[in-house]
Amino acid sequence: MVERLLDLQSSSGDVEASAVVSVDGLSMATALPTSVEEDRVSAMSAAMLSLGVRIASELGRGNLDQVYIRGKSGFVVLMAVGSEAVLTVLAKEQAQLGLLFLDMRRTVTDLVELL
Repeated sequence: MVERLLDLQSSSGDVEASAVVSVDGLSMATALPTSVEEDRVSAMSAAMLSLGVRIASELGRGNLDQVYIRGKSGFVVLMAVGSEAVLTVLAKEQAQLGLLFLDMRRTVTDLVELL
């Protein structure tokens, strides 16, 4: 899984970091810089996924596809990896979101096979 995360980062220059996290908040694979705490990313990713699933369901939006947060310094994008994990990506502020989503979907497809 780590190899696939590194492939995502090398294919998209806008991806600064990535991780696969279980729905329970446990890190399964990461490609994070040393300045980013793995445990913090894992816990927040699981919490955001859980909240996103609940919001989508209760507001009649169907199954959750993605959650993204835009800050002044960039994006945090989460995509479900099956029903047991989430792919979290930290992207630069100038990221082309359409291309990023496409690359992430391809990565998710590969990760589902690995799980």
